[in-house]
Amino acid sequence: MLAWFKHRTHLQKLQNDYCKMMKNAYKLALTDKEKSDQIHEKANKILAQIKKIESQSIF
Repeated sequence: MLAWFKHRTHLQKLQNDYCKMMKNAYKLALTDKEKSDQIHEKANKILAQIKKIESQSIF
């Protein structure tokens, strides 16, 4: 019930998405290398966004 009131920040959502994508890419790497590479590229774009947000929050 209390989970309804917990709001995640944009950074937390991006980190969660990145984690899910990397796990999915790893699982797909065993069967389909091309799809795994595509997901990995998307995950890297999210990682760049995460780093940008983190660097802005430091200053």
